[in-house]
Amino acid sequence: MKIAGFDIGGANTDIAIVDFDESGNIISIETDFKYLPMWIKKDELKKVLIDLIGENEINAVGISMTAELVDAYKTKKEGVLDIAQKSRDTFNNIPVGFLGLDGITEISNVIKDPMNIAAANWIAAATLAAKINPNCILIDTGSTTTDIIPIINGKEHAKGRSDLERLKTGELIYSGTLRTNVVTLVDKVPLDGIMTRVASELFAITADIQMVLDNINEHDYSCSTMDGTGKSVKECMRRISRIVCGDLNILKYNEIIDIAKYIYSIQITRISEALLEVAEQNNLSNVITTGLGMDIIGARACQKAGLNYIGMDKILKKEDCIVAPAVGTAILMEQYINKK
Repeated sequence: MKIAGFDIGGANTDIAIVDFDESGNIISIETDFKYLPMWIKKDELKKVLIDLIGENEINAVGISMTAELVDAYKTKKEGVLDIAQKSRDTFNNIPVGFLGLDGITEISNVIKDPMNIAAANWIAAATLAAKINPNCILIDTGSTTTDIIPIINGKEHAKGRSDLERLKTGELIYSGTLRTNVVTLVDKVPLDGIMTRVASELFAITADIQMVLDNINEHDYSCSTMDGTGKSVKECMRRISRIVCGDLNILKYNEIIDIAKYIYSIQITRISEALLEVAEQNNLSNVITTGLGMDIIGARACQKAGLNYIGMDKILKKEDCIVAPAVGTAILMEQYINKK
């Protein structure tokens, strides 16, 4: 049985096609993603879902989502219902389940209680982390956000249930590998030995920082650039120079590198602070890292916080860790089908 797990985010739509044998054991996992900025291209969702399936013959589909927050929707309820209906219509001849805070459910229940489905993708990733360690913290750093989820006795133990609640508890940090505006992380950067104020404009994002520091490659830089130009190191450096109202004629190479290193260190510090907060609240000291930023952000935050950590690549291929919620959603969908 092949089940497609989708994680429909505001910027990326991820897929994991998981092949199960008759006993529910995993035979193989195939993963992919497409950049789909839902705030301007939500009507292209059906096409992207079909494109990601490709030539695969799928027996069922599981859907998790976070794209309901994009500002193309007036409310999160409107977003959940639109995404759910588009997904159901796309795969109208096979079972489709939706991941909520209580597990997989049918679209009829989504219509009754759409907010139960909103931004519940972390439930799926936590299920995978619990397989590695039943008492741990999951830190999942994607392109836009970082989830920090406590797991106790094999079950997620998050104090917050919605995005808003998890922002309050430190279990959700709006700081990611690619799409974070760098001037939301700092108000000053080092330049010529002086801490220099930054320009409050959307010139550069964390993807530019990661490229300049050789933490990612151009393939990993899956989102749009802020100036509409390319993703080479030189172009990333140009964007970073602008945050102090400079350019490549004004700033030296090493000055831009120093700025990038400083911004990166501040991002790691902020995430490590939230990680420690969750660790102390739940008396946990072991961490499972996953996501696009598994090594370059999650692991570094653990080191900064002084916590033990292991990557989810202990049980998944590294490329599959990038779309861990999609993998987990497919697995939960298979379990749901077998229980019916």
